[in-house]
Amino acid sequence: MLAVGRARGGPEAALFEHYNARLRPALHLRELAEAKGSPAEIRRREGALLLAAIPSEAMAVALDLGGEMPDSARLAAQTAAWAEAARPLAFLIGGAEGLDESVLARADHRLSLGQLTWPHMLVRGLLAEALFRAQCIRTNHPYHRAWRPG
Repeated sequence: MLAVGRARGGPEAALFEHYNARLRPALHLRELAEAKGSPAEIRRREGALLLAAIPSEAMAVALDLGGEMPDSARLAAQTAAWAEAARPLAFLIGGAEGLDESVLARADHRLSLGQLTWPHMLVRGLLAEALFRAQCIRTNHPYHRAWRPG
């Protein structure tokens, strides 16, 4: 996971750590510095940092409001397909200004956590929980309660 911004403790970091500790394998979080300037300049600078940090062989998954919004079962199927591709995954989380178009162009997939806008520090924990839930669905673990009305 490549994410703009440095978590300095707090509930957002604790949420990420809680779910990441349950993932097998756990996500490796690499934090990148937040940029300064106008919103467009921030996106450009942070985008350049993200692009430089993506391993060349990695499948890049950008967290983006315009991305696919799968339900939990569909995300479980998608993560299984990604695992079968046998390429390292790089989840890309932008800063407060979002992702630059260059990052979205590089992305192999775009994933949205819904139509609500979430603080970029909270997205880390939300993504870790969603991936943990997907893992539980794939392994028939009772964490996900599919019987609940949707």
